Amino acid sequence: MIQRILVVFAILAVVVASAGTVPAPGGSYKITFTQTSVVKGVEFKAGDYRLSILADKVTITAGKNVVDVAAKVETNDKKFDATAIRYVTEAGKAKVSEIRVGGTKTKVLFE
Repeated sequence: MIQRILVVFAILAVVVASAGTVPAPGGSYKITFTQTSVVKGVEFKAGDYRLSILADKVTITAGKNVVDVAAKVETNDKKFDATAIRYVTEAGKAKVSEIRVGGTKTKVLFE
């Protein structure tokens, strides 16, 4: 009986200890461009990409193609439900202005 109480207490302690933790900044996420998209002058065809976020830049990867792009990373108050990409049309091309990463509070701005 005492063993069960100790096991339950240990599990409860682990749950409480991990409840307040916040993930480290950055990370790697899957994004999908649904149309040809321009990020800081670099054109990406429609398709799936890997977005790696660092403090002052992001890396967009597709296969062996890797592009580093300067960006501003902000933290929102609430988590985003889904990944959303905001576009601005310039010279007839879809320019990415912002990426909101679903499941996180991370917002990437391209100025």
